[in-house]
Amino acid sequence: MREQGEVGRVEPSSAPVRGSEARRESETGRRGCLAYKWVALSVTTLGSAMAAIDSSIVVLGLPSIMTSLRSDLVTMIWVLMGYILMSTVFLMLFGRLADMFGRVRMYNLGFAVFTLGSLLCALAGSGAELVLFRLVQGLGGAMLMANAMAIITEAFPPGERGRAMGINSITWAIGNIVGPVAGGLILAFLSWQWIFLVNVPIGLVGTLWGHLALHEIGEPRRGERFDVRGMVLFSGGLFCLLIALSQGISWGWFSAPTLTLFAGFVLLEVLFVGSERGAGVHFIDPSLLRSRILAFGTAAATLQSLSMFAVNFLVVFYLQAVKGVTPLQAALMILPLSVVQSIVGPIGGVISDLVGARTPATVGLILQAAACLLLAQLTATSPYPVLLLGLAVLGAGGGLFWSPNTSAVMGAAPPRRLGVASATLATFRQTGMVTSFALALAVAAAAIRPRLVGAIFLGTSVQLGAPVMGAFTVGMAHALTVSALIVLAASAMTLIAGDTARSRRAAAAIR
Repeated sequence: MREQGEVGRVEPSSAPVRGSEARRESETGRRGCLAYKWVALSVTTLGSAMAAIDSSIVVLGLPSIMTSLRSDLVTMIWVLMGYILMSTVFLMLFGRLADMFGRVRMYNLGFAVFTLGSLLCALAGSGAELVLFRLVQGLGGAMLMANAMAIITEAFPPGERGRAMGINSITWAIGNIVGPVAGGLILAFLSWQWIFLVNVPIGLVGTLWGHLALHEIGEPRRGERFDVRGMVLFSGGLFCLLIALSQGISWGWFSAPTLTLFAGFVLLEVLFVGSERGAGVHFIDPSLLRSRILAFGTAAATLQSLSMFAVNFLVVFYLQAVKGVTPLQAALMILPLSVVQSIVGPIGGVISDLVGARTPATVGLILQAAACLLLAQLTATSPYPVLLLGLAVLGAGGGLFWSPNTSAVMGAAPPRRLGVASATLATFRQTGMVTSFALALAVAAAAIRPRLVGAIFLGTSVQLGAPVMGAFTVGMAHALTVSALIVLAASAMTLIAGDTARSRRAAAAIR
């Protein structure tokens, strides 16, 4: 935790700007409003709630959408991956543009674009159209994610950031509680289109609220440029990897198209690394990675997302396709994950403010590895308490990891590079998330006999017969075991990163 005397060193702008901020807070105080930091947190929290509700509802509704649109599981995975891929590709661009032209302006625009994308998704008439409109949602999501943590970091002093991040994580957890229940009720009484329509009123309120309540704190850096070549190489390689992992199920893992895509991924990422090592403008600012806690904290976040993000999807599909429960029943059965995370999240933030991020983050990751190994034991006849325990441990681990990791990484960033730092962290997290779905699908499919793969992954129905159900649980167990190994690797990253005191010195050195 930063000493009190260093608070001034992490303020995002010069003394006149801080004086302007103080005047604005004084004016809002005279109007009987909260301090600006809480106003900023409320707006970003609403955005987090909207995104959390959307993601949890969409995962729950995929089996119903798949049947209604007569699509297949691979296309439905792209409904999830398309959104995350788009937001991943454009996070760095929008983070850089936010530093140049104002992150509040970019954040508010993200609300509007996300709301429009939600409306278009509700109007989709096929799986392909739904994937396309999810790309629009992803653009808005990139604008929101690239700037939310930077807005919070600017508004709160260092000693309070962990608590602010913890409060923000509660919203994600609450959204993940409300989302499945609302999704279950929607799918029980309404059409799947309402899964997306619920975002529209939230988005309209958020757009208006953000426009009226937020103001810029830091000074713009209008002379900045953006590395378009780096973005194209990075995103092109990621796209090749995702296509290879998802389509390899039907094409064959050693077919010419699949091997060509894997080779394209390797080539483009090698060119990307070479490009970033040169002089000039960079897609990922190399100066940020001089901080050990920022570099290894970001690596830990990437691996945690890679290992964990597909778990919820696997569990939802297991409940509906293997256990045969309704969407509403599935929603209620997965609630312990979000409930426990909402309780533990703020505790993790407070602990990180007191003792640093390494201990709570590492313990959280080890708990998540244990949870994956427990969930890997599920079969078609497993009793619910086994799933309940696994989800509870998974939620506790996530609560202990997310807030400390985010607070430490953002605290290690130079104040005038908060937009880029926030976007860098979010980009790598999103890369882990989007790859998580494709990797889980590929590992699960590889563990299943070829004659059953088509029935599970390429069919248009989620109703599985007994042999197919058994094959799916075997594939799920393999995917969860791989997730456990990856999250253990993430725990090693948090140990190497160190604690916040070290990050202070590194951040000061690169200002």
